[in-house]
Amino acid sequence: MYSEAGGLSLGEIAKAFRLYGWLGFWLQIGMAFLSAIALLFAISGRTSGPNLSSAEGSSLFWAMAAIIVLVLEILLDVRYIRIARGIQHEPGSHLYPRKKGAISLLRLGFFCGFVGILFSLLGSSSSVWVLLAKTVSQPPGIAITDPDKIVRAMDVFVVLANLALIGAHLIGAVIAFWLLDRVHHYGYSQHQR
Repeated sequence: MYSEAGGLSLGEIAKAFRLYGWLGFWLQIGMAFLSAIALLFAISGRTSGPNLSSAEGSSLFWAMAAIIVLVLEILLDVRYIRIARGIQHEPGSHLYPRKKGAISLLRLGFFCGFVGILFSLLGSSSSVWVLLAKTVSQPPGIAITDPDKIVRAMDVFVVLANLALIGAHLIGAVIAFWLLDRVHHYGYSQHQR
């Protein structure tokens, strides 16, 4: 796995970019799909149900913001795959990434992962507070007198979507960090020669 100088070879870097790019792409697409379905159920429950509190609207807002960041991370996964192709097939062409460019891209992926985790945590925490407030304030028979105070499926779907988004962003951050580590191992071997 390591070259004679103690670091990774350029071919192994390309394999890592290709493998983890595809892995991140498919895992994040799957989790984005699950989150989008859960949010669609939540939004459809919103339009047919009673009015939303500000905390419920806030949790939907943060979930949508996390999905937007997740789309950016999926695009970064595609870019990782293109970098791998550039390294393997055309090392002298315009697709061949410079080391600084690859490091900047990976840092962006790492940053997007943590911003997405933050957005998802904000959304799920406001959703959990809504669930807690509704559960604690429910006297017996409240569903008959005040339907706004019952726990609805919409509340649970928003929590589910935000939890799936946390997982998707964690995958993106870990992949970016792992690839950044691989690039630094390659750089280490080049400085030792």
